[in-house]
Amino acid sequence: MLGASQDWFTAARFGLFVHFGLYSMAARHEWVRSREAMPQAAYDRYLDHFEPDLFDARELARAARAAGMRYAVLTTKHHDGFCLFDSRLTDYTSVQATGRDLVREFVEAMRAEGLRVGLYYSLLDWHHPDFTIDSHHPDRGDDVARAQPRDMARYREFLQGQVRELLTAYGQIDLLFFDFSYAEKGPAEWGAEELLALVRELQPDILVNDRLGIPGDYVTPEQYQPDRPLTRDGVEVPWEACHTLNGSWGYDRDNHDYKDPAMLVRMLVQSVAYGGNLLLNVGPTGRGAVDPRARQTLDAFAGWMSLHERAVRDARPSRFEAPSNALYTQVGNRLYLHLLSWPLKHVHLAGLAGRVRYAQLLHDGSEVRFQQLDGTRHEHNNLAPPGQDAGTLTLTLPITRPDVLLPVVELILRDDE
Repeated sequence: MLGASQDWFTAARFGLFVHFGLYSMAARHEWVRSREAMPQAAYDRYLDHFEPDLFDARELARAARAAGMRYAVLTTKHHDGFCLFDSRLTDYTSVQATGRDLVREFVEAMRAEGLRVGLYYSLLDWHHPDFTIDSHHPDRGDDVARAQPRDMARYREFLQGQVRELLTAYGQIDLLFFDFSYAEKGPAEWGAEELLALVRELQPDILVNDRLGIPGDYVTPEQYQPDRPLTRDGVEVPWEACHTLNGSWGYDRDNHDYKDPAMLVRMLVQSVAYGGNLLLNVGPTGRGAVDPRARQTLDAFAGWMSLHERAVRDARPSRFEAPSNALYTQVGNRLYLHLLSWPLKHVHLAGLAGRVRYAQLLHDGSEVRFQQLDGTRHEHNNLAPPGQDAGTLTLTLPITRPDVLLPVVELILRDDE
C-alpha cells in the first residue's frame, strides 16, 4: 500500500508518458539503434542534427491537463544513453547539443500546470563504454567492440551518479520510472538494493516502479490491459498500465496502427475499475512537436473528461458487481456505471434495489428512471420484460446512445451505502 504522502497517485488515475530523444529523428521506433544494429558513429548523425525547436513543454503540460491527466513522465535518458538533462558525468546531452536542459523545461512546465512530475531513466546505456554488450546491445555482432574491456562496476557508479543528479537538481520529484531488468541483466547488475536506498534517501516521498528487478511501490503492466486487480502474495498492489497510441513509444512516422480514442477511454476506465492507473504515451516528432494524430487523441480525451472526470478522478473499484458489458467505478456514495455497449432500453443492476436515491446520465445530467421488477409475477410477457432476481434494480435508458466516447450513468446511493 502507498503511504499517505503518496495517495496522489491513486487519486490521479491518469498520466502522460513522453518518449523523446535522438531516436525521434530516425522516426522508426525508439529501439532503432538496436533493431538495426547501428554503430555509434552512424547513430551520431542524429546528434549532429538534433534541433528540437518545436519541443514546447508548456504546451505539453496544458494539453495533458486538458485531457484529464494529473501527472506526467519524461524520458530523461533512454537506452541509447542520450540525456535530456545537464549531466556532469557525460557530454552526451541535450545541453551540450543545443544548450537546452529539456528535463528542466519539462519539470517547470508541469509544475506550472499543477501536475505531478515523473522522470523515466533507462538502466541500459548503449553509449556508455562500460555497459557490457548483451543480446540487446547494438554492437552485439561487432567482434572488435566485444573485445574491448568493460566494467559494470564502473557503470553502476555512473548510473548512481546520474540518478543522484536527477534527484537533487530539479526539486521534488514525485515518481521515478526505471526501465528495465531482463534475463541478462537484473538486480545485481544495477546494484538495485543500493540504488533504491539512494533514491529513498534523496527523495523520501518519491514513488518508484518495479523494474529494478526488486519490488517497488507499484507495478507496471506494459502494452496489455489487466482484467482484474493485481496482487502480490495475495494482497492487492497499486498498478499502472502503460500504453502507446500505436505500438511505438518513440515517434514512428510510418506506423499508423493507432488505437481508437473510444478504446483508450475504455482502457482508462477498466484500469480504474480494477484499482489501477493508465499512463498514456506520446512520442513527439524529431523536432519535438506532438504529431496531429496524437494531438487528436488528447483532444478527444479532453472532450470526454470535461464531462466525465468525476467518474475517474479519486475513483476506486466498487464492491458491487457490474452487469455484462459494463464497468463500475465509485467515489464515496456515487457509483458510476460505464456502459461499454449500449443496451436496448433496460440495464439490470444486481444488488442495487433499494440502494439508489437518484440516477442520471453524467454527460448532461438528464434523469434516468429506475424500478424494481417483481420476479415472481411472470416468466415473460408479450409487452413487458420478465422479472429479475430479488435485489435487482432496472434502469430505463433512451433508445439513442449518447454521442460521447463512453456513456456513463451516475447512481447516487443512499447515505448508508
